[in-house]
Amino acid sequence: MTQDAVVIKILPNDMAEVAVARTTACGGNCASCESCMFQSELRAIARNNIGAAIGQRVIIASKSSKIFSAVFLVYVLPLVLFIAAYVLAHLAGAGEGLCILVSFFGLLLGAGIMVLSQRLKKDKNSITFDIIR
Repeated sequence: MTQDAVVIKILPNDMAEVAVARTTACGGNCASCESCMFQSELRAIARNNIGAAIGQRVIIASKSSKIFSAVFLVYVLPLVLFIAAYVLAHLAGAGEGLCILVSFFGLLLGAGIMVLSQRLKKDKNSITFDIIR
């Protein structure tokens, strides 16, 4: 996965701090609607193997597999557990209200797994960025 960025600081050990513009779901024209409540710029640390200088526009890359695994953990797993808990409760003969309650426990279980996995791995296998151009 690649993104455009701007180098804002040079760090030791061939590293650089880069600013990445956050894309929006609405098309990115935040000046016209002003409804976005998040900052429009993210900062990340990237390996500066090409020797980019401060202010230079660069392209950063990260392994797509790490991005997809994070997406699965944050979005897909809780939803799958939510639906699976509902179906299992329904198959066990529970009423509609109990099925809904059990499904929310499945959702909480998914969120708990996500939080626990992030705390256990900390920065061991985090998403890393490389300046490629």
